[in-house]
Amino acid sequence: MVTALALLLGVSLDYRLGEPARFHPLVGFGYCADKIERHFNRGGNGSRLMGVLALLLCILPALLASSYLWWWLLNTYSLLTIVAGGVGLYFTLGWRSLVQHVAAVQVALETPDLLKARTAVARIVSRDCEQADTLQVRRAALESLLENSADAVVAPLFWFAVAGLPGAIVYRLSNTLDAMWGYKNNRFWHFGWAAARWDDALNFLPVRLTALAFAAVGDAAGALQSWRKSAGHWASPNAGPVISAGAGALQLSLGGGAFYHKCWHDKPATAGAPPASDAIPRALGLVSRALILVVVVLVLLALLINRVALDV
Repeated sequence: MVTALALLLGVSLDYRLGEPARFHPLVGFGYCADKIERHFNRGGNGSRLMGVLALLLCILPALLASSYLWWWLLNTYSLLTIVAGGVGLYFTLGWRSLVQHVAAVQVALETPDLLKARTAVARIVSRDCEQADTLQVRRAALESLLENSADAVVAPLFWFAVAGLPGAIVYRLSNTLDAMWGYKNNRFWHFGWAAARWDDALNFLPVRLTALAFAAVGDAAGALQSWRKSAGHWASPNAGPVISAGAGALQLSLGGGAFYHKCWHDKPATAGAPPASDAIPRALGLVSRALILVVVVLVLLALLINRVALDV
């Protein structure tokens, strides 16, 4: 019951307040992770073993500290546990921030101001946007919205429901390390391998839960068919299911080519109509409905885990 109430509090805080503009704990963590990377990956020559050691050095202290704190809270005051758990979870979520960033792209496209839209979408994607046309900008925003609904919202909630505050914290720190070290370039090809694979493992179940939620609140047949046929078009084992399922749920064509590191990379698009001017608002509605469904499911999961623990 405590975990379920803390989960609802964390979601409510994120929905109401959004991402903190100042003094976000992840900023300090990112600074420390950068220092560790520079030491273990000096000159970009770090091996996979060095990447594993750096990952453990970043994650284990947070895991041990948060586990002890959560154990202490669970054995003391229920109200304090709910508040502390909810506030801690809030710092791992990015629902409102994601919606605001994607909505900014839609506003720029409606103006219309393609340059402003390119700048807005560049804040949430890793591809090059300087040469993107309106359709490419819209597709990039949609793909980022669908993928990050799993990364920034469902995954922290899932791990909080399963493992409490330590689960959400370890997930968010791991996801941050993947964003910092998971690039397939000369500097991080070997060193970033551990962070990327660990993040893939943590996201495996939440991503597929998100894809199922898209199917449940959208075009179910289209979502499942697109997931089956198109998920393999994405290089990431987790981006494919959630983006393709979301595209099918919306009956939209996503994917296709994009510029990465100044080079054009082509890939097949999902079946469906090209995203029109109403595609982003429709997708925001789909994601909101899916996330509400996921919250309900995870609250029930937390209650079930609590019941099983009491029975044992």
